[in-house]
Amino acid sequence: MRRGGGVWSRRNGGPRQLKQGLKGMPRRLSISIAVIVLIICFLSPLSIRFTRPSSSVQNYDTNKLWKPADSDGWRSSSAPRSYWPPPPNESNGYLRVRCNGGLNQQRSAICNAVVAARIMNATLVLPELDTNSFWHDESGFAGIYDAEHFIGSLRYDIHIVQSLPVISVNGKRKKIRSFQIHPPRDAPLSWYTTTALKKMREHGSVYLTPFSHRLAEEIDDPELQRLRCRVNYHALRFKPHIMKISSEIVNRLRSEGHFMSIHLRFEMDMLAFAGCLDIFTPEEQKILIKYRKKNFAEKELVYRERRLIGKCPLTPEEVGLVLQAMGFNNSARIYLAAGELFGGERFIKPFRAMFPHLENHSTVGPSEKLEGNARGLVGSAVDYMVSLLSDIFIPTYDGPSNFANNLMGHRLYYGFRTTIQPNRKALAPIFMDREKGHADGFEERIRQVMFNSKFGRPHKRVHPESFYTNSWPECFCLMAPANPADKCPPHNILEILHGQLQSQRGNDSEPAMMSYRIDSSASQEEVQYGS
Repeated sequence: MRRGGGVWSRRNGGPRQLKQGLKGMPRRLSISIAVIVLIICFLSPLSIRFTRPSSSVQNYDTNKLWKPADSDGWRSSSAPRSYWPPPPNESNGYLRVRCNGGLNQQRSAICNAVVAARIMNATLVLPELDTNSFWHDESGFAGIYDAEHFIGSLRYDIHIVQSLPVISVNGKRKKIRSFQIHPPRDAPLSWYTTTALKKMREHGSVYLTPFSHRLAEEIDDPELQRLRCRVNYHALRFKPHIMKISSEIVNRLRSEGHFMSIHLRFEMDMLAFAGCLDIFTPEEQKILIKYRKKNFAEKELVYRERRLIGKCPLTPEEVGLVLQAMGFNNSARIYLAAGELFGGERFIKPFRAMFPHLENHSTVGPSEKLEGNARGLVGSAVDYMVSLLSDIFIPTYDGPSNFANNLMGHRLYYGFRTTIQPNRKALAPIFMDREKGHADGFEERIRQVMFNSKFGRPHKRVHPESFYTNSWPECFCLMAPANPADKCPPHNILEILHGQLQSQRGNDSEPAMMSYRIDSSASQEEVQYGS
């Protein structure tokens, strides 16, 4: 090629001199030399990458990870920064939604429902939580969340009622009937302000079902994004008994020092979804295949290919090897936020051999208080709170796993708490080489991957990263910013919002102002409870 020839002529006298130098050599020897040159050229960058790790990686102090990441001056703030009028006294009708999926998928759906109610000027009926999800849990919204707090803390944003009102029709009392709509996935704001609103005005109430991922995440309105954060990080407060169990577990874990939480997503539903079957016995593979056919679209999946593109969850042993390579010692206290591990003891045993101090909400918490709901929404809520308050959080799978995605976003909002996010795609060839017996430089290669991470620092959101995983910069601010859009709201913002609400509805009909903090300077208890 002409470009390659240019390089040769500058450094080696051109291709003509090379040809003359090789002219007298036997053909086989010439080919051998050429092959050796190619191999050296190919291996050189690999040797630089894997056998010569940067000094910053070699000298990285793992103890720093037990502390929050550097905020660069940013602080969380979801309060409005521009004029935010209270909801009108009269709404256009009632909005009902059925939030399907697990706890955290439902959590995102609730945030979307509040945004939809705001732009439609609708009265939101307390969201319904799907009882036919993987957990088969019937706790409902009021069994998981503090409904009174939810309604009160969003009073400056929307109207919310516990249930549809009863009306009188031909002398008979009955609830308003809702017109059912199947909303499109990732619908734009315009769908709600046109199609859905039209039906609401016609029928008085609409019922959107299912309501998982039914509103686009990227919205070109920072105030609506901040409303999502107010819902997610302040209004959605778990019931007092859930908070108490979580607090007891955290106190027991922290009584012996730092602890990390690992979301070990090595469960039947995720493994079946990912199509990562080859490491299991034939009988286990049959179970996973059956579950996949029943719950997911048919698709041919090749384990090796899935693993190389990072679609397979890390095994418990791989998690242990990563922690060892990063420099964590076996005294580390680890809380496992997970359901029932598929494959049982033989998969957790190698991990426990490396890190014996493994706990979960059943081993370290007052399990009798979970009332047999350890695998349901209550158990998931406890895992969520313990993981939120842990010193380090490690998700082993962050694809459609909304637990991990929401937690990473919440920890970012809650003071940039350290999150270690393994790059499964980059780690896969390293583990596969080790399985083939090529373990030279294994830990150095792991460190190269793992220490090339933000560890919870503020960073720009890049697709496909979710808004619920990273709400920066919309839900963060600076006290002295170069860009006015990043300026923190005034300290009396709640007084301003309350004054607007009183002025609209009349002073004598309004109870005392809610006193909840919106920025991350609040104490641990204030942030937990959204107070």
